[in-house]
Amino acid sequence: MADRRLQVFHTVARLLSFTKAAEELHMTQPAVTFQVRQLEEQFNTRLFDRTHNRISLTDAGKRVYECAERIFELYSEMDNSVRELTGDISGVLILGASTTVAEYMLPALLGDFKEKNPDVTIRLKVANTDGIVSMVENNTIDLGVVEAPVNNKNLVVEKCRMDQLVVIVPPGHELTKENSITLETLIQYPFICREEGSGTREVMFDHMNEEGLKTADMNVAMELGSLEAIKGAVEAGMGVSILSRATIGKELRLGTLEAIQLDPPIHRPFSFVHQKQKFRVRAMEELLSFARQYCEDHQNDDSVQ
Repeated sequence: MADRRLQVFHTVARLLSFTKAAEELHMTQPAVTFQVRQLEEQFNTRLFDRTHNRISLTDAGKRVYECAERIFELYSEMDNSVRELTGDISGVLILGASTTVAEYMLPALLGDFKEKNPDVTIRLKVANTDGIVSMVENNTIDLGVVEAPVNNKNLVVEKCRMDQLVVIVPPGHELTKENSITLETLIQYPFICREEGSGTREVMFDHMNEEGLKTADMNVAMELGSLEAIKGAVEAGMGVSILSRATIGKELRLGTLEAIQLDPPIHRPFSFVHQKQKFRVRAMEELLSFARQYCEDHQNDDSVQ
């Protein structure tokens, strides 16, 4: 039995979609269908029920899926055991990160990691926090790095470093006279907001609720899904916003934006999130270990204060 057929079947069974499996495996849908049919011929039975453009596992399919889970776990255990003996660290890692983390934290971290581990290939997917958590839940990525709390207790969440949110305004704005500002005062101004599902938006709304403020009372001028677009809109005088201090270092140096502290301050963690797998590829273990040490060494960098 070809390992590839079992891997393709396992992916389709996990996602319950030939289309999504093809995307994840970087295959065409006909190729995925062909691999599954070969496996069904091997067992001389159907593994999926196909009705009205939806699929579900047959009893045989469920049994094969359960066995495939154990087989891949044993493969992972075997691979790790051999690599521990040989000291080999290689392979492909698929990471996912929310926008702030991907653009302003990971480049330096991954650059240092690649310098130390040149045989590890890293692929990075960028989405908002909700999207990254969903990818981890569906095993689309090996490791996620997010900027908001994760509510799924079936996932492992490990804090990496703390981040501070600040108010950003254009130079000369009347709020620049203040040393700090409350959320109650801030929501009276036209506000440039992150899109739904954003970690920054979620953390800000949680703090508003804690202070008894209604998000419906915000004077939202725009909702934008890009950090650079938000900064550009604020620079153009279209409103104020709240962003991670880690994202505005260049603008502060150039004087195109000014930052004001929130009262009380809002901090949030950048966190690693991954599945509770007993065995993982050696490269992922090495990356997690490297990232923990990197975050500890750079916890007090000005770029994230």
